[in-house]
Amino acid sequence: MTEILKIEDLTVSFGTNVGRVKALNNVSLTLEEGEVYCMVGESGAGKSTLALSVMGLLPQNAEVSDGRIMYRDIDLLRASAEQMRDLRGREISLVFQDAQSALNPIESIGSQLEEVILEHSDISLRNANRMAQEMLREVGLADPQRIMSQYPFALSGGMCQRVMMAIALVLRPKLLIADEPTSGLDVTLQAEILQRLKDLVKEQNASILLITHDMGVVASMANKVGVIYGGSVVETADVIPLFRRAQHPYTWSLLKALPRLDEPGRRIEPLPGSPPDMINLPEECSFLPRCFKVQAQCRAQPKPEAREIEEGHFVACYNPVVPED
Repeated sequence: MTEILKIEDLTVSFGTNVGRVKALNNVSLTLEEGEVYCMVGESGAGKSTLALSVMGLLPQNAEVSDGRIMYRDIDLLRASAEQMRDLRGREISLVFQDAQSALNPIESIGSQLEEVILEHSDISLRNANRMAQEMLREVGLADPQRIMSQYPFALSGGMCQRVMMAIALVLRPKLLIADEPTSGLDVTLQAEILQRLKDLVKEQNASILLITHDMGVVASMANKVGVIYGGSVVETADVIPLFRRAQHPYTWSLLKALPRLDEPGRRIEPLPGSPPDMINLPEECSFLPRCFKVQAQCRAQPKPEAREIEEGHFVACYNPVVPED
């Protein structure tokens, strides 16, 4: 398979009045054509920063101190503003987490969809309007002609999420970054959105970087999973080995906190403690204060590097969980 996105040692921080927030620390991942890569972790772990880094939409107080983001043969961190404008929407699209905030409140839905089409093609406004209506119909919105004339405040959260999907997919991008695309939606709508993403992969051989904290979404969608904690990727594996043989204590704890229909009597075990202070990250493993597998080496040694424990399965831990037979 061909690599479409390769991130190497990405390090991003944000300057604030109280110190520098170390949002991403040497993050690496590889996404291949036709693959769904899920990045999973708690809120504040750095997932959205990763998405904005790929799109070149980091705020002014952000600093990328190291790393590369390769889209095919283009280094996105060093691409010109004109190159990035050309790629966004046409080749790479982003579905924002909060659709109602991401949409422009003073422009109609139709004008926001048509803008994407007209910016990257030479078709007429009439054809752009037709394409926009067809895309709204594809994502499950009834009466697209009426929706085109509406403003975001007149739509429900679920409808706004579908509109965001339509904007992201209207030009059939090869890489879609979906940041919590089902957050705050009811389960029926979640299933529809996820099915539309699966169809995109199947029909167009597109690739998806799916950012979520929902392990159920991961199980449903992912080919490969990266688990991020405190701005660092602590475990990477294909989806089935990860669920069957999770070895980083953090991943193991996330799975233990999930209710299981196939184990109705199993006790849910919440993860104790709080995420780390991203301004004052320790030199050692940042999961150490919450870890049930901590040992002397964890306290004495610097943060562990990821090592391959089986083919394609990497874990950054000195004392990983032993899989159950």
